Amino acid sequence: MAVEKDKEKLEELKAEIEKLKKEKGAVILAHYYQQGDIQDVADYIGDSLALAQIATKLKEPVIVMCGVYFMGETAKILCPDKTVLIPDASAGCSLADSCDAVAFEEFINEHPDYTVVSYVNTSAAVKALTDVVVTSSNAIKIIDTFPEDEKIIFGPDRNLGGYINSLTGRKMLLWDGACHVHEQFSVEKLIELKKAHPAAKVLAHPECKRALIMLADKVGSTAALLDYARTSDCREFIVATESGILHQMQRDCPGKTFIPLPPVDSTCGCNDCSFMKLNTMEKLRDCLRDGKPEVTVDPEIAELAVRPINRMLDLCK
Repeated sequence: MAVEKDKEKLEELKAEIEKLKKEKGAVILAHYYQQGDIQDVADYIGDSLALAQIATKLKEPVIVMCGVYFMGETAKILCPDKTVLIPDASAGCSLADSCDAVAFEEFINEHPDYTVVSYVNTSAAVKALTDVVVTSSNAIKIIDTFPEDEKIIFGPDRNLGGYINSLTGRKMLLWDGACHVHEQFSVEKLIELKKAHPAAKVLAHPECKRALIMLADKVGSTAALLDYARTSDCREFIVATESGILHQMQRDCPGKTFIPLPPVDSTCGCNDCSFMKLNTMEKLRDCLRDGKPEVTVDPEIAELAVRPINRMLDLCK
């Protein structure tokens, strides 16, 4: 009976959200790391690059960003005339938080002849200090546009930066930041899972530590890992990225098995981003109904931050 009531409540929420979306002229964007129910009601699902690209093409006056706050900021910077909402304004990002804008600016000033490349997982204030923004989908492509002897500061993810250095032979100067989810994956548990599932392919996000990446069969962004799972002949995969991606993988590949790699200090099978999971169906309904929380960006910061974002989008055409 309790399960039936939960299903009934979920269907009511979906209907409310659909009704409010039409009334408000809103479009819902969701990252792959959101809970499955939110992905199911979203108009568009994607990684950070896809969501940024989609935002620039929307006609609706209201964007609801189901992700973390920096994603809402990016949408607002690219679409200053639109209202951008987020279900929970406290949905931050440990990686973005690891790169304080004041400290990062001091670091840049200590290396005045360096080009500054920032991962999209940063605040608007950090983007405003940046020459070009990258995502895990396009980082290597964009870095390769620079001369081989270009001096580059890469922030804030040391793992992604180190991975790019290892593939390109560059010696980018890395900011010492990391994602709390991808830092916590256990190499020991991966080895155990590989023994238990010898035919499984290991899928890993480049924000993971190098020791884990070296054991992976495919390293890539969430979109790249999803595409690999769709096209691979393999029927079983061990997945080392935030657990929300499993929903889309299982939906797109119903005949395949996806095994989440657990974090070091956990007995459960999933590694969730606590910030991503702050967004819920109830909060999504409420933000559509109430028109808040609204994402705002200081106009002066936005004017500076839009340039490196647009440069990224231009290089990805």
